[in-house]
Amino acid sequence: MKIVVLGANGHGQVVADILFQMWTKGREMELVGFLDDDPKLTGTRILGLPVLGRLSDLASTPHDCVILGIGDNAARARVYAELVQARKRFATAIHPSAILAPDVIVGPGAALAAGSIANPGARIGENSILNTGASIDHHCVLGAHSHVAPGVHLAGRVNVGEGAFVGIGACAVQCVSIGAWSTVGAGAAVTQDVPERATVGGVPAKPL
Repeated sequence: MKIVVLGANGHGQVVADILFQMWTKGREMELVGFLDDDPKLTGTRILGLPVLGRLSDLASTPHDCVILGIGDNAARARVYAELVQARKRFATAIHPSAILAPDVIVGPGAALAAGSIANPGARIGENSILNTGASIDHHCVLGAHSHVAPGVHLAGRVNVGEGAFVGIGACAVQCVSIGAWSTVGAGAAVTQDVPERATVGGVPAKPL
């Protein structure tokens, strides 16, 4: 299975490393390389992989499936939608050190980084990110295109809406909802529902 990573900067490199670690554990795949819209990167090598051109060069790049290495949620969602329209297949990146309960559902294109944990009943949406050392407890739901940053801890039955961003080191008590396209600041403690498109921070988290 030939995989192309779309995006060659920080998150793209994390995704590529997850796929490499999967390969070392026996998963059959070939990392073709990166595509990135920064023209300065074309022709370079990152993590030993070539940057083959821009995202628009995907049609001429041999591949079986793709995965997005774009950190910004809105940009990642936009490119994902374009790829769905083009009927592309999506790889899913799950680091070998991630711990998933047997019934966890992971959507296409999701990336689960090193040391992440998803407990029973959790649902991880398409094109979402569960980043390094983050944990989501039982029956949490991560919406499509959401990003749970490194070191985040969510108690049971937390709902993270589509495109929401939960900043590094934040936490949330059980049963709260974090609205679609909202932002939870780094280190915040969410103790009540966060409205859609709101930005909250602090302990306890309050609107900013």
